[in-house]
Amino acid sequence: MDTVSKQKRSEIMSHVKSKDSKIEALFRKELWKTGLRYRKNSSKYFGKPDIVLPKYKTVIFIDSCFWHGCKKHCRVPSIRKNYWTQKIARNSARDKEVSKHYKKQGWKIFRFWEHEIKKNMAKVIRKISL
Repeated sequence: MDTVSKQKRSEIMSHVKSKDSKIEALFRKELWKTGLRYRKNSSKYFGKPDIVLPKYKTVIFIDSCFWHGCKKHCRVPSIRKNYWTQKIARNSARDKEVSKHYKKQGWKIFRFWEHEIKKNMAKVIRKISL
């Protein structure tokens, strides 16, 4: 049983944003400092990548541990467990489809877990060095 009413749960979930999370903003700030210019959350690219570096044919996705099913940190809620398991599985399948699309197009793809960025931002930025 959920601990809050359906209306309250809806209100809480409406505040969950699909872009411009704190970790994304910090990551973009570091990218900018390195001199890389980018597009953010551009819907003109397949899968709406978090960051696109068109000049380098590179896309970057920052995957949150919960929504993308990180093996280390994802804790599926005990309420509606079946729904959440399916939801996270669909997200993972979509991630694979999007990555496959960009590989076919000859683009570089970077996918980082939010915990990787929190742990060592400099290391993640070095991985991108184009």
